[in-house]
This record gives sequence, structure tokens and C-alpha cells, in this order.
Amino acid sequence: MKDALAEKNVAGDFYEALDEEVEELLEEAAARAEANGRKTVQPRDL
Repeated sequence: MKDALAEKNVAGDFYEALDEEVEELLEEAAARAEANGRKTVQPRDL
């Protein structure tokens, strides 16, 4: 994160919002894996 935003200021609540977005992304990936009969979440599920 620090490298990606090295030239920017980051608001204190940015990381909380980012955590929420990542959590949603992970839930969707897990659902895709499950829909395909897998317990293993793979990069293609993203």
C-alpha cells in the first residue's frame, strides 16, 4: 500500500474502507469457489 500510494496522503479512515472492500471481494471469491464445488479459493475466483 505504501508503495502504491507513496505520492499521496491517505485519510485515516481509508484503511477501514479498504478492509470492507477486500472483505467483500473475498466473500465473492469464496462463493465462486463453492459454486464450482471447491473448498479452495483460487486466483481465478477473483
